Parts: sequence; structure tokens; C-alpha cells
Amino acid sequence: MVLSGAQYWTMKDGHRHPTGYWAEEFVAPYTVFTQAGHQVTVATPGGVIPTVDTMSLRPSMTGGEKTSLQEENVIEAADELRHPVAIKDVRFEDYATVFYPGGHGPMEDLAYDADSGRLLREALASGKHFGIVCHAPSAILATRDEHGDTPFANYSLTGFTNDEEAGVGLADKAKWLLEDELRKLPTNYSRGPMWEPYLVTDRTLHTGQNPASAGPLAKELVSVI
Repeated sequence: MVLSGAQYWTMKDGHRHPTGYWAEEFVAPYTVFTQAGHQVTVATPGGVIPTVDTMSLRPSMTGGEKTSLQEENVIEAADELRHPVAIKDVRFEDYATVFYPGGHGPMEDLAYDADSGRLLREALASGKHFGIVCHAPSAILATRDEHGDTPFANYSLTGFTNDEEAGVGLADKAKWLLEDELRKLPTNYSRGPMWEPYLVTDRTLHTGQNPASAGPLAKELVSVI
């Protein structure tokens, strides 16, 4: 699981909006993978310990205090989060799959991270299935070469929508929006209703639109790896 190492997302006015990875997008897939018997390795840029977006643990965001506590407990128990490896040291062939959880963090670091870009190109070339959810498809932007070309061009995929970004109050403040940039790559971007699970699979690439898509996406991935 490749997580952002960012603790903030820089807005177009220079404000550093506190962020990190979104709790549900780690917890739900991590639970799916471990319950299926897989061993999880966490990788981040530079091997930094990832930061959970505190907003993602608010009961108003999780659907209730019980869910918030459950997610906190999984994060507390997941020692992999406290012992991440550096993305630059990851060889895709050593793993059954790779999964990118979102949160706003990837918009700050993974969208520009060359090591992550290399890993995603390897994943695509490997023929193995892999998954990316919510804001994490921003990492695909880092797969572009000096000519702006990417092997992900014209793939069908999804990711966090402009409407959902507006729904959390950040669309007007952001330097750029994920949906816009994915369309420009170009990709065959599509979306479902706001906040509801929506998955797109194209060949070996599995993507999910938002936090609610993370668990279903991991289940779909487990069924094919």
C-alpha cells in the first residue's frame, strides 16, 4: 500500500491545508487484504511515517462514533504504518499487487513523485492487477515523461470528482482539481453519484471514485490477484 507522506496540501493562496491519508481508504482495504491472508507493506516517499487526516476520523465523516473508534483501532494496531519503506526501494515484482489509498495528501506529493511514477509504470507493464482510489489517481500524473506522455493515456478510470471537491469546500481554493487533470492526460474519466461507491476497471487497472469506494475496490482486487 503506497501512502502519501504529506501533512498538508498547499492551496493556491499559499495556505497549507492540514491533511494526510484518509482513514477509511487505508482501513477498509487493509482489513480486506489482511483478512484474505495477505501481508501488507506500507511505502511512502522517503519512508516517512504517514499522517492520517484527522478530519477523516470525525464521527460526522465516518457515519458515527462507533465507526470512528473502529477505524482508530485498526490504525493503532497496524504496525506497518509505523515502519514504512521508501517507495524508491520497492520492486513491484516482489508483491502480488499495489494499492494506493487517497486523501488530499497525494495531491501534494505523489502527483509529483518520480519513484511512485516509476512504480506505477512497472505495475501497468507487469500484467498484474492493481488499485488506486479517490485522490490517489493524482499519482498517475507523475508517470508522464519529458514529452508529457504516459502509458495510462486513454485508460478508463475514475477518481474524486470536482463536485465532491466542491462539497468539502476546497474546489475554489485548490491549485488544480483531480478530475480536470485526469481528463487532460488524456484518460477516459467517468464518475458516479457523489459519495457513493463507483468502480472502474480497465484491463489490470482498478480505480475507485471516493472513500466509499475503497473497501469495494479492495474486495474486487483480492478476487483477481
